[in-house]
Amino acid sequence: MNNDTTAALEQIDAVKSRLIEAKAMIARRIIGQEKVVDQTIMTVLCGGHGLLVGVPGVAKTLLVESLGTVLGLQGNRVQFTPDLMPADILGSEVLETADDGSRAFRFIKGPVFCQLLMADEINRASPRTQSALLQAMQEHHVTVAGQRFDLPEPFHVLATQNPIEQEGTYPLPEAQLDRFLMQIDVDYPSREDEKAIILATTGMDDSEISPVFNAESLIAAQQLIRKMPVGDSIVEMILNLVRSARPGEDGATDLVNKTVVWGPGPRAAQALMLAVRARALLTGRVAPSPDDVAELAHPILIHRMALGFAARAENISLNEVIADLTTRALGNEAAA
Repeated sequence: MNNDTTAALEQIDAVKSRLIEAKAMIARRIIGQEKVVDQTIMTVLCGGHGLLVGVPGVAKTLLVESLGTVLGLQGNRVQFTPDLMPADILGSEVLETADDGSRAFRFIKGPVFCQLLMADEINRASPRTQSALLQAMQEHHVTVAGQRFDLPEPFHVLATQNPIEQEGTYPLPEAQLDRFLMQIDVDYPSREDEKAIILATTGMDDSEISPVFNAESLIAAQQLIRKMPVGDSIVEMILNLVRSARPGEDGATDLVNKTVVWGPGPRAAQALMLAVRARALLTGRVAPSPDDVAELAHPILIHRMALGFAARAENISLNEVIADLTTRALGNEAAA
């Protein structure tokens, strides 16, 4: 074993220990929802953005706040409403008069200038306001009045969305959905977890949490993710899975050709490539496995595909389509 390999293994062990501590810290406030917590941490480890979808009251906001504290990130929260304007997110220029009477515009930065932005109920704002985040999410800078302003590093957006109350909402455009590395579905807790929640949160004690990471150590972990090796078989499995989800593509199933209107682009394969590494690191392994691909197929693909009228008429859901594609991908991997 050479020195580079030894150093990499030591880095992985150090990050793994911190991740275990971070998850334990978050568990003080978020009872249950281990899968949701893992996927949210993986999203940040990949340097990406996450869309948390769930009904009100399932701790989406608390999770984002707790994650920001544990990761040592400076965070802001924006409550998206129909009257929210792009300047309310990005900032605006104000005209100031100096002591000598001269006037000049000064840019006042908005809440997007942070390391972890919580976009609460993002689909309640107009498309114009939603699009204000597009440049920030992809390029980590914004342009106002022709001038570029860089965002702090690292920069992540964790947005929440309520899937039930759709009256007065604006569906996110496909271009913005594709910027989210994962869609994280937050379900109701189990009966045992809900009992633990009501006992823990209706008393006098308030669980304290403290930072485990800081910006520098998180960036180092994100760089480590990109250095982790991925076997050729895993790369081929990712390619086969993503490409088979596109109607008309070689390898697309009859189910996809019949039901899917548009499928995932190359960014889905990029996201899956990073996410399987993050899951391996989170579970203390040095390389991803086929199970990582299968486990992350749904959160990576679900918001990057759309069904047509034929699927709706036959009550076929995207969950069924992705489950079929994942089963086939695992079967092909086993056969190989």
